Amino acid sequence: MRDLWTGLRFAAEGQRWIARHGRLWAWSAIPALITLAGYVVALTALLLWGGHLIGWLTPFASTWPGFWRELLRWTLRVLLFGGVLLLAVVSFTAVTLVVGQPFYETLSGRVETSESGAPPPRSGLPMWRELLLGVRESAALLLRMAAFGVPLFLLGFVPLLGQTAVPVAGFCVSGFFLTHELTMVAFQRRRIPLRDRLRLLRSRLGLALGFGVPLVLLFIVPFVAVVAMPGAVAGATLLARDLLEQSPFTPDPDPDADPDRRPGPGDAPAPGGDRTPQDGPTA
Repeated sequence: MRDLWTGLRFAAEGQRWIARHGRLWAWSAIPALITLAGYVVALTALLLWGGHLIGWLTPFASTWPGFWRELLRWTLRVLLFGGVLLLAVVSFTAVTLVVGQPFYETLSGRVETSESGAPPPRSGLPMWRELLLGVRESAALLLRMAAFGVPLFLLGFVPLLGQTAVPVAGFCVSGFFLTHELTMVAFQRRRIPLRDRLRLLRSRLGLALGFGVPLVLLFIVPFVAVVAMPGAVAGATLLARDLLEQSPFTPDPDPDADPDRRPGPGDAPAPGGDRTPQDGPTA
């Protein structure tokens, strides 16, 4: 219960932090607005021309009696629109974080500087590699979410269970993965791999749920998500810092992570101590 309240406190603290930096909030809301505009255009197009798409996909129903043909096509049209809308809600945060990678990197760095008084750690990767890594990890995370979401969707049709336990489980799963998505910026800066980030968050599951579940409830409304996204990134940065302070983590060396910096023979400590190649022989 203590971790649940701590997670909720970080969610609120992030919103308070961004409220004290109004210009930074307005600037950081741009990626969410871009993503929302793209989703609105796509959903509007589906709403207007979805009937033509369903008609093209169901040519076999052309010879059916009018009532049954229209019933089938309208049912499929509603299901298609509902499925795309659900996908938009689930993927909104991931897509926004990819679109706004430079924005949220700067925002997260400002939060860390305000907390520590020192420049934030840097990943050392070029911007294009950070963007590519963000896209790849977001896709991997969506696949993990689908692995939970599809069974929960099917269980939703089970009487009683589907109306009680399944929605609660769904919000918890969504909250956990939302926390991971939002802390991705701070964790990537420290070069912590995806699987280790998941392990860290699982070790403080109450913290992850206390932070993510309230935000899931807010993000159900897209316009609220636009307003709350910068504060959510700020709160996630605070949460990531606290999590790493409580559970120190050192990533395994990865020579391939930065092609401009590969360890050579001189990088290894000498057998007699921590000498560097410039030290030369000792007497």
